[in-house]
Amino acid sequence: MSAVGRGPGSHLGGRTHSKDERATGLVLVSHSALLAGGVVELAAQMAPDVVLRPAGGTDDARLGTSFDVVERAIAAELDAGCSGVVLLADIGSARMTAEAVIEALDDPRVVLAGGAFVEGAVAAAVTAQTGGDVAQVVASVAAASRQVALELPSEPASPSADASDAAAAAAPSRSSDGPRTTPRIRLDIPAATTRHSVVVRNPQGLHARPAATLVRLAGSFDAAVLLDGANAASLLAVMGLGLKQGDEVVVQASGPDRAAAVTAVVEAFEGGFGEL
Repeated sequence: MSAVGRGPGSHLGGRTHSKDERATGLVLVSHSALLAGGVVELAAQMAPDVVLRPAGGTDDARLGTSFDVVERAIAAELDAGCSGVVLLADIGSARMTAEAVIEALDDPRVVLAGGAFVEGAVAAAVTAQTGGDVAQVVASVAAASRQVALELPSEPASPSADASDAAAAAAPSRSSDGPRTTPRIRLDIPAATTRHSVVVRNPQGLHARPAATLVRLAGSFDAAVLLDGANAASLLAVMGLGLKQGDEVVVQASGPDRAAAVTAVVEAFEGGFGEL
């Protein structure tokens, strides 16, 4: 069983946590060891200090799920000092296996989150990286799944449907060659705000790695930070903006740390999030 992230003798970039810091860990349950390992690899890029363990396939390396594989992964997470463990499952029997293990363990520190497997795992990892507890990590999986649902194409409209109403219902999203086309969640922000405009300098735009850095940074302040109206503490919301090199964005924040938060985020953009 391989693990990525924090733990005795294991870290992937960023700072190293001591065992008694007790962050939330993640176990990814899949029918495929390759799929579970791939999602762990992806999520680890966003959350280098979180303990992430794949629990994919059977003991004899076949497609399927295994009670023992999942149980060992959870035990390893708890042994690594995690204060709680959140499981995500891909489909069908993977969820049933995860539920069976949780029922057998009867440990309130271990829970199963329902939602999108890949997007939920990435969101959960980023939330755990910023110090989120089990409840916050589970909530982030649900929020990521709602964001995914918003981006799915809707049912074809009937001939009598009012096309103008359908067009007005969605907020546009920036693309590389035209106006924004993808709806995104917006947050209302109080009147007492600090704001600043900044230009994206990264040659590849705000792709997954700098986006995750931005989310961790935004979450480190006692402030509600928005990026072009999107929640800067949500990885999927940030990536949903589709920001490209040269795009100008507005950073705004409210709350006690609003000025410091805006300054830090603007400086991160100007520095290319360490990629320049």
